[in-house]
Amino acid sequence: MLKFNCKNAASFLSDGELEALQAQLKIADCALHDGTNLGADFLGWVDLPTEYDKAELQKIKECAARLRREVDCLVVIGIGGSYLGARAVHSAFAQSLTGQIKNSPEIIYSGFQLSGDYMNELLAYLKDKRFAINVISKSGTTTEPAVSFRILRSLLEKQVGSDKAKSLIFATTDAHKGALKKFATEKGYQTFVVPDNVGGRFTVLTAVGLFPLAVSGVNVDELLAGAGQMQKLCAETKDLSNPAWKYAALRNSLYRQGKAIEILVNYDLRLNYLSEWWKQLYGESEGKFKRGIFPAAVSNTTDLHSMGQFIQEGSRNLFETVLWINNSNSVCLIPDDPQNIDGLNFLSNKNLQEVNHNAMLGTSLAHADGGVPNSLITLDKISENELGQLLYFFEYACGLSGYLNAVNPFNQPGVEHYKQNMYALIGKPGFEKQKEILEARLNK
Repeated sequence: MLKFNCKNAASFLSDGELEALQAQLKIADCALHDGTNLGADFLGWVDLPTEYDKAELQKIKECAARLRREVDCLVVIGIGGSYLGARAVHSAFAQSLTGQIKNSPEIIYSGFQLSGDYMNELLAYLKDKRFAINVISKSGTTTEPAVSFRILRSLLEKQVGSDKAKSLIFATTDAHKGALKKFATEKGYQTFVVPDNVGGRFTVLTAVGLFPLAVSGVNVDELLAGAGQMQKLCAETKDLSNPAWKYAALRNSLYRQGKAIEILVNYDLRLNYLSEWWKQLYGESEGKFKRGIFPAAVSNTTDLHSMGQFIQEGSRNLFETVLWINNSNSVCLIPDDPQNIDGLNFLSNKNLQEVNHNAMLGTSLAHADGGVPNSLITLDKISENELGQLLYFFEYACGLSGYLNAVNPFNQPGVEHYKQNMYALIGKPGFEKQKEILEARLNK
């Protein structure tokens, strides 16, 4: 079961400081269940691990089983919450060198950026491969995934024909409306639903995440079961023994001391995309009204040799949340060297994971000595059940934390600003006047 230890961080707080937030946490917790605060229309994720659409999950598993027999790879087209959750979980089970899960179709991602070079490499790679497409978009008009879908759909239809392509294209979109829903219905694609009451960054446990994960071989039943365990804990435990309550209280207490940057630290390369998912979850949820904790991430011990100096002795406006996996999937012993040229025989026959663990412990103590509060989230191992717990833990704490900081954690109004400018500059109809204004600014 997930554990949260904050003793290295709590020492930076006054006695009783965390406990003083319990009354506010209780109000925030109630709001997540009764919809009495901002964002009440987007609380569908709270009960999702147990209240999901059982019929849709069965269809997801049936379609995934067919693709596992028929294709070499699935291209997942989406941006932000439409792909980061799936990529986080998939990467946790994938081999670090290949980025893929053995004996399963490759999962390749597109539509998350606008690089022509990346797209051309992808088109060349997919040529003559058996591939399917899962396009994920609530509206179907977001530029990055929409452009990618147009290009990749054209390739697929060219390779297998329009009729066969229909059975290889899956659209995860709105249940009733939007450009993608309309197009998918006209074409006869299998569709899955992005629930109206679940915002994009909270959709990993919907079809958005579950379908590509099922194709990749991840046990989605166990992922939901783990999330359900954390959901039950959060529903029944209304004090600081609830790890989500404690995490939300800790990060907001530190923020009120001026610690405006949180660094999520991992010691396993397979968790790098978990960090990317977490960054969107907290950054998009809390960055409003010119305030909020800036989410950053490092992967140690690698980044100790790049960011380590700054974290140890740089600006003291940051704190760390360390993510640690107790048990690795395999044992790697360090051999003995009779000549001991490198002076490392004191490590002979030790498991590399033991060395990594002590590096984590030593770093946490050093950073605390340097004035950086750090807490520890521990999982026993990388499994679907424990990752499900972790995903729900972060989501629930995020909702609590946003309410503690008096923002709506379930909207993202600022995201639209760049889109409007981009639409104008690329010549989208209806944006002619704005294009003139922007070009004048750029040509000054």
